[in-house]
Amino acid sequence: MTAWMLTATAAAAAEIMGGNLIVMHGGGPTAVINASLYGVIREAQASPEVDRVYVAIGGTGGFLKENLRDVTDLTDEQLKGLLSSPASAIGTSRDALEEPEYEAMMPLFEKYGIKYVMMNGGNGTMDTCGKIYARCKAKDIRVMGVPKTMDNDLAVTDHSPGFGSAARFMAGSVAELCCDVEGLPIHIVVVEALGRNAGWVTAAASLATDSYAHGPNLIYLPERAFDEEAYLRDVKKLIKEKGHGVVVASEGLHYADGTPIVEPIFTVGRATYFGDVSAHLANLVTKKLGYKARSEKPGLLGRASIAWQSETDRAEAEECGRAAVRAAVAGESGKMVALRRLPGEEYRCETFLADIEQVMMTERKMPDSFINAEGNGITEEFKAWCRPLLGGPLPKLMDLR
Repeated sequence: MTAWMLTATAAAAAEIMGGNLIVMHGGGPTAVINASLYGVIREAQASPEVDRVYVAIGGTGGFLKENLRDVTDLTDEQLKGLLSSPASAIGTSRDALEEPEYEAMMPLFEKYGIKYVMMNGGNGTMDTCGKIYARCKAKDIRVMGVPKTMDNDLAVTDHSPGFGSAARFMAGSVAELCCDVEGLPIHIVVVEALGRNAGWVTAAASLATDSYAHGPNLIYLPERAFDEEAYLRDVKKLIKEKGHGVVVASEGLHYADGTPIVEPIFTVGRATYFGDVSAHLANLVTKKLGYKARSEKPGLLGRASIAWQSETDRAEAEECGRAAVRAAVAGESGKMVALRRLPGEEYRCETFLADIEQVMMTERKMPDSFINAEGNGITEEFKAWCRPLLGGPLPKLMDLR
């Protein structure tokens, strides 16, 4: 993508013209955050209410350093690569902003003639969005949230852009792994899934059965307190009945008192660097059951994989970006674009606006109806809810045995 630094001449023009728009990315990237960026830029370019379109390079920290690029005149030919580019094409951050940083933004908005602020991110970014909005209410600056998180833990919205692609990665990759383990049935394999305190991405592994009949055998979510003895009983039963199998576990597993089953390496704000949960669970099998076990931790490979990008996810991400711009130029502010599933057998979804106060730092977790009674698997209700978000059927993997 071609881009250039905002020149002094352009900055001076921005002060005079006004009506400019800026978009900032926050938090961990996804496979479709650039699709939302594409939607914001293209909708803003087409709007007579928007003069110049700027992106902050490196999130809020980049904005505070005045590291901006003017993308107003980029053509669709130059921009459409965003739709198939992983992670954040403009950079993102996990900056922990305090009062001085928020106050420092106000004169910068004025300096660059910013009337529309688009904050694209997850829980932490929506909290930042709300705090910026609170300071802009008395000014003619409209602030909108564009949802993004593979964790799928944003409140109010049916699901979050970024989740569908992560879910497709988990379902497809775990299906391939199950195929491997069936082909050489000599061990238990434990797969660790991202998702922090919510089990949505972990649960998506259950859809591996759409691709390969012998899907994951056990799934453990952070919505249920982890019981080591129950886990070992489950695995021992699996070994006795089948002799091998695949376990999927969330990085956020914890005991009944809230203590993580593996001590986190360190935590900065909301960003926790979890210990190696899959290795711990595999070691338990080897040490306490005397059976061969190994661990797999896809980690970042599954967060922004274009190879597994969901077409549905990409289209919805773009539309969320476009909807945020339309709402802002229509006079809305202090809102996040959210997705609402429409009734009917065929999957359809529409956007609506949620008050940012409803979203700020509120985690949405898996409902009980999506988790089996034993707490070691997923219900068909979840599969039916999640399946349309994968953006089409998974490849069918054969087994001739």
